[in-house]
Amino acid sequence: MTIEPPILHVADPPADTRDLGALNRDAALAELFARHYTPTLRLAVLLGADDAEDVVAEAFWQLYRRWNKLRDVDAALAYLRGVVVNLIRMRVRHLQVARKHTSTVEDDAISAESEALLRDDQREVVAALKRLPDRQREALVLRYWLGLRESEIARAMGISCGAVKSHTARGMAALTRAMEGRS
Repeated sequence: MTIEPPILHVADPPADTRDLGALNRDAALAELFARHYTPTLRLAVLLGADDAEDVVAEAFWQLYRRWNKLRDVDAALAYLRGVVVNLIRMRVRHLQVARKHTSTVEDDAISAESEALLRDDQREVVAALKRLPDRQREALVLRYWLGLRESEIARAMGISCGAVKSHTARGMAALTRAMEGRS
């Protein structure tokens, strides 16, 4: 008498197995969060976010939601940076519109967490960066703080490499003038 093993159908996976795709995504996101949360938070602060923690949390949420649409896991960090840049742009635009329609403008306040991330010498540079036009500030921070190449900056900002060169050169000239003027 021959006993045949039971046949497992693909449609009926064992109840105790978990979705391996979700496990891989969660593990990859946890590692990305552990390694890049603080640098991403600093990026948001340097780009002028007054609510940097919220921006970074939203960026990680957007990455989590769209994880399966990434072409490559290595693209996750670039996507995360792009989301941070875009979220800050949207918030700055919103604030500009809101300020046009209000009679009084409140002082810009930096959160305690954001302020604690900066050293004294960095505060002066951040203040000068905040006075630059948005695109110039974004290009400078992505280039000199994160050390991204022009093509990576272009992808994060959604512009051409030539525009990156132009914004970087103009921003650097303006930042140099501002820092020399403080002496």
